[in-house]
Amino acid sequence: MILRREDQSALVQVDPLRDAAGCLRTAPRVGLAPPPPHHLSGQLGLWVAQVDPVTLRPVRAVASQPDRVFPLASTYKQAVLWALLRELDAGRVRANERFEVTRQNQSLGSYPFDGSSLRTLSERMIRNSDNTATDILHRRAGLDAVQDVADRLGLCRTRLILPTKAWWVAQSGLSATFNGTARWNDARGEEQRRLAALIDHDAQQYRADYVQRKLDGYFDTRADDSLDFQVYNLSTPYEFGTLVAQEFLRPDLSEASRRWHRDVMATGFGKSALTITHQNRVAYVGAKGGNGWQLLTYSGYVETTDGRHLVYVFMQHGADQPYTMPNTRRAFAWINAALKVILDGSDGSSAVQWLTLP
Repeated sequence: MILRREDQSALVQVDPLRDAAGCLRTAPRVGLAPPPPHHLSGQLGLWVAQVDPVTLRPVRAVASQPDRVFPLASTYKQAVLWALLRELDAGRVRANERFEVTRQNQSLGSYPFDGSSLRTLSERMIRNSDNTATDILHRRAGLDAVQDVADRLGLCRTRLILPTKAWWVAQSGLSATFNGTARWNDARGEEQRRLAALIDHDAQQYRADYVQRKLDGYFDTRADDSLDFQVYNLSTPYEFGTLVAQEFLRPDLSEASRRWHRDVMATGFGKSALTITHQNRVAYVGAKGGNGWQLLTYSGYVETTDGRHLVYVFMQHGADQPYTMPNTRRAFAWINAALKVILDGSDGSSAVQWLTLP
């Protein structure tokens, strides 16, 4: 997202959180998050904030490595839902459309029945983290439309453009486009859209079971953590927390689409893992998580019964455990500790340096 020169000075005056090119600046200075549980290994990132529902600025926040880039895994799928509903409101997608599962669009894992509706696929995408449902909807909305979710917000370190099957085809060495260019990782704008379309075209040439075998071989013999940053969709805890706040508080959707979004996001995992849920302090939670080889991510938006608006983003990469789902309890122990700081004003051991914005 690059603005014309004549727009730059006005942008800085209107939104000091973004630079002259329209990119969100690094995270503001906030209190340090409580220490993570001892058994959470690898690189860890956390952004937990109370957000002003009018300005969308964080008014209280704690963080750990909020500007570090992490692979998103399936947490990115909420951006597909948001982009799809924008396309629905614009009339470029119809609510009564139905979709078939084909050799080209089937991704890894379980998959929906033929003839599934837009609503059914969106529910499977968030509730079940269904990769095939995600890829069908991602391509239907448009690869560029999903990336536009980040670009419109100036999230210049966030990549959302690749469907799931495209990640794994690139990671397992099957994409001739990905193998043949050194430009992909730094590509932006039109070049990013062009290369993403080519990588996705490569992905659709392979059966899902063949991709799975090749991917298993990659992880068994030559797994490379650095490759994750080239093939997966990416963000930082702070940038993705900004996306989550915008997605729920200022989504620019019709009332019907906003209800669709909130209802579907309420089926994502997170509410039951929050301590404040069991304290009857929660009015609404919309959430999504994701996991992969040595990585785990969780994000959520929370409305409390006393009217506060909260976002949390947890990211882990390079964990000691190849299969990371058992780390969920530890991840939410950290999220809950940070939420306690935000809601109660103390972490019980040290003063918190609150962010105060005009």
